[in-house]
Amino acid sequence: MTLLWKTAINQQYSEMTQNTNNLAAYIWSLADLLRGDFKQSQYGRIILPFTLLRRLEGVLGESKEAVLAEYERVQAMNLPEEAQDKFLLRATNGLSFYNTSKMDLSKLGEAGIKDNLESYIQGFSKDAREIFEHFKFAEFIGQLNDANLLYKIVQQVRKTDLSPKAISNHDMGKVFEELIRRFAESSNETAGEHFTPRDIVHLTTSLVFMEDDEALTKPGIIRTIYDPTAGTGGFLSEGMEYVEKLNPQAVMRAYGQELNPESYAICKADMLIKGQEVNNIKLGNTLSTDQLYADKFDYMLSNPPFGVDWKKIEQDIKDEHTLKGFNGRFGPGLPRVSDGSLLFLLHLISKLRDTKEGGGRIGIILNGSPLFTGGAGSGESEIRRYILEADLLEAIVALPTDMFYNTGISTYVWVLSNKKAAERKGKVQLINGVNLCGKMRKSLGSKRNVMDDSDIATITRCFGNFEVVDARELDKPTEQKSNRGRQSANPKTEAPKTFASKIFNTYEFGYRRISIERPLRESYQFSDERIAELRFAPKPLTDVMKWAYAEYGDHWTDTVDCELYGDLTEHEEGIRNRIKTHYGELKEKQIKDLLDRKTWESQKQILLKAKQLQHAIGTAQRDDMNGYDDAIKATGINLDAKEKKQITDAISWKNPQAEKVVKKVHKGKANPVYGLFEADGKVLEYKADGDLRDNENVALDPSRSVNEINEEYFAKEVLPHVPDAWIDAGKKDDKDQEIGIVGYEIPFNRHFYQYQPPRDLVEIDAELDKVSAEIMALLREVHS
Repeated sequence: MTLLWKTAINQQYSEMTQNTNNLAAYIWSLADLLRGDFKQSQYGRIILPFTLLRRLEGVLGESKEAVLAEYERVQAMNLPEEAQDKFLLRATNGLSFYNTSKMDLSKLGEAGIKDNLESYIQGFSKDAREIFEHFKFAEFIGQLNDANLLYKIVQQVRKTDLSPKAISNHDMGKVFEELIRRFAESSNETAGEHFTPRDIVHLTTSLVFMEDDEALTKPGIIRTIYDPTAGTGGFLSEGMEYVEKLNPQAVMRAYGQELNPESYAICKADMLIKGQEVNNIKLGNTLSTDQLYADKFDYMLSNPPFGVDWKKIEQDIKDEHTLKGFNGRFGPGLPRVSDGSLLFLLHLISKLRDTKEGGGRIGIILNGSPLFTGGAGSGESEIRRYILEADLLEAIVALPTDMFYNTGISTYVWVLSNKKAAERKGKVQLINGVNLCGKMRKSLGSKRNVMDDSDIATITRCFGNFEVVDARELDKPTEQKSNRGRQSANPKTEAPKTFASKIFNTYEFGYRRISIERPLRESYQFSDERIAELRFAPKPLTDVMKWAYAEYGDHWTDTVDCELYGDLTEHEEGIRNRIKTHYGELKEKQIKDLLDRKTWESQKQILLKAKQLQHAIGTAQRDDMNGYDDAIKATGINLDAKEKKQITDAISWKNPQAEKVVKKVHKGKANPVYGLFEADGKVLEYKADGDLRDNENVALDPSRSVNEINEEYFAKEVLPHVPDAWIDAGKKDDKDQEIGIVGYEIPFNRHFYQYQPPRDLVEIDAELDKVSAEIMALLREVHS
């Protein structure tokens, strides 16, 4: 593509964007009238429904007289409302709504304008009328009337021609998006939750539809399109327009659900204007209440909110996961509560039309976390595992940053299908399109970059051809660096802007996490310092008991006849005050234990037994914990489980120089790879040191056995560094019961990393010398 053509496309896009922005700015100028009487956060709730009203009025203009004539005829027939609707809809010449009022915005008058406008709204058919109810339009009409602003607003609105002849459905959608963006800015809401930029919508739609030859060519074909986060209906509109351009005889039926009432109202209005069945557009939370639960779809497009938690609906989701399993939407697993992106993906997968009926395809925009968040066995990893092992993922496209109105983070388009072409089976294509964009003349929120038609074509062509593309340099301008501040004499060379595509087997994103254990080595010593700690109960009482003993225990003795040992009755108030200021984490039960003489007496008895053991065993350090039990037993001193644990914890410690602690002696053959070692003619299993435990991720390879792969990796990557280690054979995957827990991640950036060599040290030294000389010169000027 020539530079001239690219410039022409960019100019055309800019002009179209500028025209719609200018119209949106003119409409938003209604805020000048509202200022002072209404809050900024209310502007959108007035401007948006008035704009919708003007658009609906423009769409109905040509059939208005016919509808009014038919209405007079039908009224005389005394028919029920449903029957009347059918007659009146016929008179609209193909529209799915009507208005039976003789009024329009030019005929409301000034006197009685409130009643006239309300009557005009009531004249709309039910579906159109409900749109204004979601905006609570009647309330604002009353407030505008009270402020003597209603007539002025109506007069300004009626000056704007929003009929289909003046502005297309596509451009009208862009106007609504710009109005919502301004509304979001004025009310501190997030614009990106309501709509997706058109260039991203166009790319995603192209990727999802391009593989369906029937929908693009066959006359009379019927397809369904669905968006569970419909917003203002951008994806639904783009999908219908895409197919209509290529195959005007195809029928597209739109379905959607949206949480935000204002966005829902605009989406419903847009679908109404396009002649869609608006009952298929639902209001509510898709994840907690799927209002289209029985439906499956051919195409699904979605841009769910990035990183939004699902705590409010946590119980509903967990109940569905637990009770329905794979018969529900969330059988594969649940992500962490802080990010619900993968829940939307699972929801869409559950909506795929059955392959026997032709299957379905999904295009969903996600941020980076669904690619890699969560280790093996986590909810996120299990979801990725399900998607990849079911061979649903076709491709992931990395988008440029700064593409969305509310965030500049990295984003990705996932394309999924249950009807993969033969050459795609068992494969996943990763497309790196992070450099396929141009700078906008004027930023819109966080959106600073835009993809033109040539950028979108580059990605869709690569995806359609299912081709590998080595890093290919793009004809894109380099980033303009600021010329403010000190400039480097030898600036770092910018990495070239490239485009690339790679194809992987699905199993290449999987790994098996094996646990590597090392033996516990401990020493013990009955020293005075160690056994002195036994006077005090374990945490969390240790520190506060030490304080109480130092403060009030100077007259306590360890003799049997010390009746006051542990008696803190007289000091309870002071102790509670101390706890309140220094040990606030203690609960009432723990405080009562501290104040109870039994607690102190119990600890004293443990201390005295430890002293007896010290007398019998001695105070020397011993570096073989394996003889500890025999040494205790030989003293004849009886210890219950609690006493033995406290004493052992106090007098023992980990020591890398000590002997390995034996857990069990086994019969049979040694197998050191899995922790059975031969020593002194015995097969020993050692206790594992939890602090030395490590996990290793071993790549999956379905052509070989799991044990063979694990053992080869262990011998090559682990044993040379830690020869006493072994694989924990007890850690097995829940699904295949093989050693190691299976995990999946898609490290997108790692696969497309381009190494940039560091600058030469001589250059760096020269620059440092130059900077140092400049600094010294400045200092001399200051001191002179």
